[in-house]
Amino acid sequence: MIITNVQGLRDPFLLLDDGIYYLYGTGVINDDWDNTVWACYVNDSGKLDGEWKKRENLIYQKPADVQKQLWAPEVHKYNGMYYMLCSYYSSKTKHRGSSVFRAPSPTGPFVEISDGHITPHHRDCIDATLYVDDNGQPWLVFVHEWTCTEDGIGRMDAAKLSDDLTHLISEPVELFRADSPLWTNKNVTDGCFLHRLRNGALIMLWSNHEQDGYCIGVAHSKSGTVDGQWEHESTPLYKRGVLDCHDGGHGMIFTDADGAQYICCHSPNEPCRECKERTVLIPIEERNGTVCIKESLSASQTAAKSKRNP
Repeated sequence: MIITNVQGLRDPFLLLDDGIYYLYGTGVINDDWDNTVWACYVNDSGKLDGEWKKRENLIYQKPADVQKQLWAPEVHKYNGMYYMLCSYYSSKTKHRGSSVFRAPSPTGPFVEISDGHITPHHRDCIDATLYVDDNGQPWLVFVHEWTCTEDGIGRMDAAKLSDDLTHLISEPVELFRADSPLWTNKNVTDGCFLHRLRNGALIMLWSNHEQDGYCIGVAHSKSGTVDGQWEHESTPLYKRGVLDCHDGGHGMIFTDADGAQYICCHSPNEPCRECKERTVLIPIEERNGTVCIKESLSASQTAAKSKRNP
């Protein structure tokens, strides 16, 4: 596991572009979730365990209705441009929502191209991610927050995007509920990320809580398409105690310049005496029709725990 030198960043998202690694996330100021920025770190060492340098500013034009809670920026390269999908609380809609910004480079300047929130304006919708299916159709997958559901249980939704990513071209459909897996004990749906396995299967990483804290689960699309049906693995992929004493979540799958795969997430979920939230990279491999933490890493951690607890 790579524990980066980046602390105090939540919702991390990695991009490799022209040999340089870019790390985006929610920059939390003074542990105040209302007082946040869209932050960016750059690593030009050629290695993920190299030094990450914070850019003083990720250049973006803040829309007039951005009031607070600038969360979860993701930057995707699409059709030669860079698109930032991110969330904010709007003084206009009185809701959190997800929006789309565009820039000519990975560090900006990012300008909003959607008409305010691209997600429905009458409810809280955060943590949007971009997925382009095998037919070239872009999709927006996003969180329908528990704060705006009748039963207080979060959902995961998806809708088709226009080719220029400026607006939805289909009504959102519900993919699953926060209480769908057996392992969950809270009503949260966080941090969705879709990934096509080498065998053609479509999976989604997403986060909720289990008894020991924040964690990352894996869902599988039975149809191999975004609209599902989605089935959940019986236990989380990553949680407290899998590799160390901290919980963690809001993960994405990243492939480095050498073809190695990692989960990138923040851990721990809450600042603690030992450390603030930090970006960690967990080596994974595709095995038995899913993604797994590398066996060699799991074995070494298990052996270390056995030595400490004979």
